[in-house]
Amino acid sequence: MSAAPRYVEIADYVRDLISRARPGDRLPSDAELCERFGVSRMTARQAMTLLANEHLLERKRGSGTYVIGSRVPRALGSPLSFSESMRMRGMMPSSRVLRAGPVRLEPDDANALGIDIDSPAIALERLRLADNVPMAVEHAVIPAADADILDEDLAVGSLHAAFERNGRIPTRAHAEVGARMASKRERDLLQLPANGIVLTEVRTIFDQHGAPLEHTSTFYAAERYVFTAVLYRGEAGT
Repeated sequence: MSAAPRYVEIADYVRDLISRARPGDRLPSDAELCERFGVSRMTARQAMTLLANEHLLERKRGSGTYVIGSRVPRALGSPLSFSESMRMRGMMPSSRVLRAGPVRLEPDDANALGIDIDSPAIALERLRLADNVPMAVEHAVIPAADADILDEDLAVGSLHAAFERNGRIPTRAHAEVGARMASKRERDLLQLPANGIVLTEVRTIFDQHGAPLEHTSTFYAAERYVFTAVLYRGEAGT
């Protein structure tokens, strides 16, 4: 198996620095990376451009390269949980449970979960926070067969980690995204202004066997998030 390209190695190194840094901290320059890794300036610049496209850093002409702290990137359709995503960026995730209990399925939920609309199900709605800053409102619908998930401490723990302890590993996600004006409730929960915007993501998460785990609608504070995607020519649907 061939080794990863040098720019990927450099990007991983800088990404680790970012995970331990604070917003606004200065990062190594292209010249410093060239010296450390023994590569050309073009290779170092390629690594930093990759991270800039992930919204992890910003480059200020004549000043340097710095850690971004204002907006958190979210990869489109990622199966990563909120908790995993925040920890990867050096932030402390937490939650406030807004609702947890039985729910009557909507047609979209039943279709996504592959169950009859009259089947029993549970809903889990949480306010998701990072470093105590409200980031998103998350509404997950789960088949009642997994109701024991609610016995977990979901104010602190991860829903996906709870699934894994049950032997079901969140592996694949299908997502649809959009944006709209935030409702009053969302503005209050997310501490948004009167004209606040939420980015919407509706995901179906599948386990390692391809069986649906959850159908989740998440409403992100647009001023604190940005969606990202990496697409390649020749992929289906492009």
